[in-house]
Amino acid sequence: MVNYQCNAACRHCLYSCSPTRRPGYVSEEGANEICRALRKGGCSSVHIGGGEPFLDFEGLLMMAGKLRKAGIRLDYTETNAFWAADPSLDKENLDKLKKLAAQGADCYCISIDPFHAEYVPYGAALNLVKLCEKAGVNYFIWKGEFLPALSKLDSQKTYSREELEKQLSEKYIIDTARRYGIGYVGRAINIEREAGLPMNTAESLGATNAARAPCHNLLSTGHFHVDMECYFIPPRCTGIRIPLGEAVEGIAPGKYPAFEALYTGGTSALLELARQEGFSPDPGGYPTKCSLCFNIRRYLAGENSPHEKNSPAEKPFPELDENHYEEALKYY
Repeated sequence: MVNYQCNAACRHCLYSCSPTRRPGYVSEEGANEICRALRKGGCSSVHIGGGEPFLDFEGLLMMAGKLRKAGIRLDYTETNAFWAADPSLDKENLDKLKKLAAQGADCYCISIDPFHAEYVPYGAALNLVKLCEKAGVNYFIWKGEFLPALSKLDSQKTYSREELEKQLSEKYIIDTARRYGIGYVGRAINIEREAGLPMNTAESLGATNAARAPCHNLLSTGHFHVDMECYFIPPRCTGIRIPLGEAVEGIAPGKYPAFEALYTGGTSALLELARQEGFSPDPGGYPTKCSLCFNIRRYLAGENSPHEKNSPAEKPFPELDENHYEEALKYY
């Protein structure tokens, strides 16, 4: 994840990226540190995402070059193609693709779906497809199955929720999420509530076998992410981040209490920890244990926590990214 900023704030964004997310792009020093840690940890290939990687072309070119020099294969680069919307810039954009290809960035995952259509005309993605073919680089559309539905729209326009409900379906948000097969985490936590699932008390959710099961996926290396500040982010439990070096070398017991509670005792253990910190569950309940977990972590990260005014160095739960939880709710 070379940045957190994005020109879009899609409803399903796992990392709660947006135009107002904290600024910046991975630095050259950070890129070197990431490559060293990935090599040490045995990671041989990655993909680049964000945020939106093309918000800083020179930074993207640098990151691709660092990976190439480190012998780490770049499988693909994700983009919503906003930068390819204007055909008058095709020559300039072709040059960008060729420069990136020279650094090993020769495949693109091009986002196209109703959620992106709220921020980027889907014609931008189609134009990028043409540019990739001209430049001789690979691409795949994620997900192409949405194209028939999007063809009902003007390819040069963005659409509001109200317009998409009229043009596509009143349930396009739920339908798109289901067809994606997304997990209801990050900003998608809002979709889970919108789906009209039955609400459950924190006590009943915490007592389930699923809530008591240790969240060992927190250290899964099957599909993890590393952000621009050199933090390891678990595959699905976004809003938690651990310094990459510690994820590779080992984490000292007791240093990250929320992480440790989840890893050893699941959501049930996190709920017990949160109660000790003054957390009071919503009497209206939660649709799932993941929704409960998100709201517990949001509390512990600082929203109403007694530690809210602590400096980052003094916060008792440094593994929780306060910005993530607030951004997840801001744009929905």
